[in-house]
Amino acid sequence: MTRVRPMRADARRNHERLLKVAAEAFAEHGESASLDEIAKRAGVGSGTLYRHFPTRRALLEAAYLDRIEAIAARAAVLADALPPGQALLEWLNELAAGMIRVRGLKALLGSAVTDGGSPVATVCGDAVKAAAARLVAAAQREGTLRRDVEPVEVLRLAHGVATASELADGEGRAIRRYLSLLTEGLRPGAGG
Repeated sequence: MTRVRPMRADARRNHERLLKVAAEAFAEHGESASLDEIAKRAGVGSGTLYRHFPTRRALLEAAYLDRIEAIAARAAVLADALPPGQALLEWLNELAAGMIRVRGLKALLGSAVTDGGSPVATVCGDAVKAAAARLVAAAQREGTLRRDVEPVEVLRLAHGVATASELADGEGRAIRRYLSLLTEGLRPGAGG
């Protein structure tokens, strides 16, 4: 059995500082923020950054893990408060708005629900997929969502809605309209 040693206090502080600075840099510059600049702003060398986060994606995932878990948890809150079809629609609206508001999140969520290539991406992908599965299943039981729709398809469509809305005005004001158009096509009897 392999034992994982806990981080030393200074390494833990560096890790936390890197995450805080990275989240700020990604919010400011998107997923292409300079990793060297992140290390510099965190007061560490580039080597320290790469020891903690070997790739840009690893840093992006770690910086946004809490936000993604919060997005996933929001599905349960909405499911308890609203009828299933409305809960799904509201969650998709919040998900799409978050992808526009938090730079870098759209790319991360898009890849998290498709490839699961790293442990954090798997956690992110699993949390979002489970949230979508709960809402999709409830809307299908309610009869407001076609039975042949898969949760991952809904997530990919939400990603497309965020992209389309961002193209329309850069701020996401068209999200509700685009979601309305989308959900009309996902209702039973609308196709398939």
